[in-house]
Amino acid sequence: MALGGKGVFWIISRLALLLSCSGTSAGADGCDSALLSNLPPSSFRSSSQLSSSHAAGYAKLNRRDGAGGWSPLISDAYQRLEVDLGERTKITAVATQGRYGSSDWLTSYLLMFSDTGHNWKQYRQEDSLGSFPGNSNADSVVQHKLQQPAVARFLRLVPLDWNPSGRIGLRVETYGCPYTSDVVSFGSDGTSSLVFRPSPGLEQKSKEVVSLEFKTMKNSGMLLHAEGQHGFSLSLELDRGKLLLLLRQASGPPSEPRRLASLGSLLDDQHWHHVALEQQHSHLNLSVDKHMEKIQIPVLSNWSIRQLSVGAAQRPDFFKENFHGCLENLLYHDLNLIELSKHRDPQTSLQGNVSFFCPEPTSVAVTFPEPQSFLQLPWSTSISSGTLSIGFQFRTWNKAGLLTTFDLPQQKGVVWLYLSEAKICFQIHEAGRKLLEINAGSALNDGQWHSVDFISRHGHLTVSVDKDKGGVAHATSGLPVNVANHIFFGGCPGEGQKQECRNPFEGFQGCMRLITLDNQLVNLITVQQRLLGNYSQLQIDMCGITDRCSPSHCEHGGVCTQSWTAFQCNCSDSGYNGATCHSSVFESSCEAYKHNGNTSGYFYIDVDGSGPIKPQLVFCNMTEENTWLVIQHNNSELTRVRSSPGVNQQAVHFEYPAEEEQLLAVIRQSEHCQQELSYRCRKSRLLNTQEGSPFSWWLGGPSPGRVQTYWGGAHPGSQQCACGLQGNCVDLQHYCNCDADRSEWTEDSGLVTHKGNLPVRSLVLGDVQRPGSEAAYRVGPLRCRGDKNFWNAAFFDKETSYLHFPTFHGELSADISFLFKTTASSGVFLENLGIRDFIRIELSSSTQVVFSFDVGNGPREVSVYSSVPLNDNRWHQVRAKRNVKEASLQLDGLPVVRQQAPADGHFHLQLNSQLFIGGTASRQKGFRGCIRSLQLNGATLDLEERAKITPGVRPGCPGHCSSYGSLCHHQGRCVEKDNGFHCDCSQSAYSGVFCHTEVSAIFKPETSISYIFKEPFEFSRNSSTSPPSISSNMPPKGEDISLSFRTTQSPALLLLVSSVHRQYLTLLISRHDMLEVRYKLDSSQEAEVLRSGGRSLADGQLHSLHIRRLTDSVSVQVDQNPREEFNLTSSGEFTDIRALVLGRVHGFDDLDPDLAGLGSLGYSGCLSVVRFNSVSPLKAALLHPNNSPVVISGPLVQSSCGSAASANPYAAENTHRLSGESWKEAEVSCR
Repeated sequence: MALGGKGVFWIISRLALLLSCSGTSAGADGCDSALLSNLPPSSFRSSSQLSSSHAAGYAKLNRRDGAGGWSPLISDAYQRLEVDLGERTKITAVATQGRYGSSDWLTSYLLMFSDTGHNWKQYRQEDSLGSFPGNSNADSVVQHKLQQPAVARFLRLVPLDWNPSGRIGLRVETYGCPYTSDVVSFGSDGTSSLVFRPSPGLEQKSKEVVSLEFKTMKNSGMLLHAEGQHGFSLSLELDRGKLLLLLRQASGPPSEPRRLASLGSLLDDQHWHHVALEQQHSHLNLSVDKHMEKIQIPVLSNWSIRQLSVGAAQRPDFFKENFHGCLENLLYHDLNLIELSKHRDPQTSLQGNVSFFCPEPTSVAVTFPEPQSFLQLPWSTSISSGTLSIGFQFRTWNKAGLLTTFDLPQQKGVVWLYLSEAKICFQIHEAGRKLLEINAGSALNDGQWHSVDFISRHGHLTVSVDKDKGGVAHATSGLPVNVANHIFFGGCPGEGQKQECRNPFEGFQGCMRLITLDNQLVNLITVQQRLLGNYSQLQIDMCGITDRCSPSHCEHGGVCTQSWTAFQCNCSDSGYNGATCHSSVFESSCEAYKHNGNTSGYFYIDVDGSGPIKPQLVFCNMTEENTWLVIQHNNSELTRVRSSPGVNQQAVHFEYPAEEEQLLAVIRQSEHCQQELSYRCRKSRLLNTQEGSPFSWWLGGPSPGRVQTYWGGAHPGSQQCACGLQGNCVDLQHYCNCDADRSEWTEDSGLVTHKGNLPVRSLVLGDVQRPGSEAAYRVGPLRCRGDKNFWNAAFFDKETSYLHFPTFHGELSADISFLFKTTASSGVFLENLGIRDFIRIELSSSTQVVFSFDVGNGPREVSVYSSVPLNDNRWHQVRAKRNVKEASLQLDGLPVVRQQAPADGHFHLQLNSQLFIGGTASRQKGFRGCIRSLQLNGATLDLEERAKITPGVRPGCPGHCSSYGSLCHHQGRCVEKDNGFHCDCSQSAYSGVFCHTEVSAIFKPETSISYIFKEPFEFSRNSSTSPPSISSNMPPKGEDISLSFRTTQSPALLLLVSSVHRQYLTLLISRHDMLEVRYKLDSSQEAEVLRSGGRSLADGQLHSLHIRRLTDSVSVQVDQNPREEFNLTSSGEFTDIRALVLGRVHGFDDLDPDLAGLGSLGYSGCLSVVRFNSVSPLKAALLHPNNSPVVISGPLVQSSCGSAASANPYAAENTHRLSGESWKEAEVSCR
């Protein structure tokens, strides 16, 4: 149904809306009137309709006309309902219902807006959430208030999900009010501008305010230039889709402008964007859409605008592109500059091609949102012409992806035009052979629009990027290059659809527009209507690209890069790590480094962890009983005071390498700090007497320091030296040795220990001008010991006891770490609640810690299981993190368990209750035990001080070996010694001092390790001491298996466990490169095969596996992916285990034939940290081969290949691949 004129009906509906908005019944903002109820049926259109009584015109809220709402002919992801509001309108809310009296309703949908009925823009709520929750029945109304009102004439609802027992059914209403604006457009002639010169009589405001909305046709251009007093000017310039705020100075030689801010991204999307610039004294606020940046510029303290140029700068020395696009609501304070221009106000002037309407773009874009997206178009040009041309524009964040492909006539080959390493590559293949390859362009994954043109003319090929500006490549082909039948863009249909399309590359994810075939523009609207070509998983008439790096969620200087679906943070050289560079890689003190087993040396410390204070380099002296942190300054030597004629006092200043906030944080965190302050003298008085004015003094404490009139070793404010405090000065009538004014050398020295007066920043020395006066001074380095945070602890002795603190603010990043020890099997460590959001960390059982939270996407849990009890009264360390990319939980040295956040969802954690430590607001499930060193986003909570005034909680906890237990990783156990501890790694698959060194080996196809299980008494006859990895063969109720591997072989057998009852368990990589777990617990039945989903594992990368079985329940975790749960049908137990085999399998006649054949191939690659229950067979074979029940055959070489940082050590190993077509084996790299 077309969206045509609506005549009198439409005029009446607009009058009704205006009257409703002027009444007193509107909402607080006066913009919540129903917008659709009075529209005629012609204002509604849809992709299809089930029948005439299910037409789009019946989709009005609470109406029962027709069939009671709109339903499309087919319920699928390509349906849509559109409404024409008649004119641009401010929309503040949307409400939906299902179809009346039916089982048809939406459960989620997308909301889109447009000014023209084309070039749609998806509305995204705060947190980039794209979808709206729908209905749960046909009658109830679900309303959503838009967090940011939208202004549009057209709106579109796209169903995402619907009642699985029904079909798509919808009634809808939107709420808002009329929107009025003044519009001006600037043409592409390069001379268009609007200039405003405030009249001299215009009232001066306390601040300058300029605001506007703009829509641009180009990604660069001068939006606004403000000339002001004192020769300074401010510019707002579009640069590659971003808005820059620049400061220029007119006086002096020409220089590069100073960039003050950069906001926004993809602002050339041909949609409206709001900009506001406020300047008051030296403060600037720049807002672009919903983002703001605050800047302070002292030179603008008394600055005001004298001339405002819009669209171009009226400066001949500016070599900037002019703005090409539209503006609306251009306001200077409360002056509407567009309205003034319309009325030819003398304060304004227009130049060039300026008009008071906004022409709309005519190009239609298409989005390829998924790797499976594709567009298929027929080719109708005659092959005999000898000329072929293909053109299009694209924008993407991905480095790789197929752009277009087609078969050559008569099955002579295939042509691929694709992105590889962000450059355009062109290949021709025939029968798996690469006949030709050329490339052009670079860095094309920058999110900007790029044009690509391919021309074939009588065997001469040309590929040009950005009209030759981005590069051009030429080649000659021996084959005529023409399209056989169809041409594909973005990808190929699925394997089930028999199309002539082959794609050995990744699918393209991005946007395309202006697709031309032999210079004929493709009508994508016709494609959308299924009248031309074919497509799947496309979004036509919109470009759905989003910039996940604007604003950047990478902290601490991390560099944000992105793909179509996710962003990544490069934290290199930042001193921080994690998905968003939130967590410091350094310890917070020398004390922490010492307890990590380090010795004296220079270390970076980060006193506030993930907080804003940068890491600093200090010297940690660990040779004494106390661990000293030492910060030097520019002169810690004994220095002679040299007098200058006419100068009665000498001032000396000390410079520290640390920044001010770093220094103060170290002093604040330390239990004790000190600095030597010495003065050697001969006839040079120091402080004089207590009553007199001092000859000398020093400055210390926070910069620039406070005057101090006491000396080292005395009390602050005492005007004494150490000898005066001790009563042993050389002259008891004075309080300093030097004040005795003797001709012999003497000294006043001591330590300044009052932390509020540290560090020493300056000395002012007097009485050095008299004849015979001599003096020397020394200020030692700042030395601090003790970490108040490291041992800060509280003991909770009741389930109903807790400590409470102010609300935790971790909206975008939450980093929580602490140590605990307990004898209880459960309890809540921490809880903070919001209206819906919450965050909680608890000991859910004696072997499990759970980190749970809700940021608006529903409750999520991350769990870590321990193979040893956690209620063993030993210290265990917990570190929970949540950011916009993922949540993770780490317990002691166990692997981090991660859970990815949805790419498009809520990510602000909004809490409002008090923070509860050791309990909950309900006083249930409280924790009993000790919590120590609790840090939230780098800030340590003072548990001891709060515990002193809280019933049921005691400050501090006694020390145990468990104080260092967290240093024993990977099931390592801390064992007390008389003077310390050591880590028992017998239950770990790792080795090393702290059980942290991976035990890995390179396997060749002929390598085999068989671990033979025997009863302990059987093995003791051959060895007096059992190796650490040996355990008895008691019948288990399940298995706990973990290992890491790195290989390119598939299929490949990773591990085999066999019993004497013809039972077996295997871990293998299938021929499809996926993990398979095979259980045969009943010898009379076939083996059960558990197949893990996920990506390829035979990719040469390091992968970790964790398989747990308890009776018939099996959980499988690959890398850090979510666990997969399986159930076995067999109820038998795995008893009387005979052997565990790694590598080549031989001598097992009871295996299934296919498994025996696979085992005979052996394994090529790396195996690491193999653990089966409490047995570590690889570790036994490598480290204890002589006293372990292992049989080794073939080459076995210990290696560091199990380290994630190690290179691929076996890239040249042979691989076993059982299938592959010639085009799949084609070389797909672009050089």
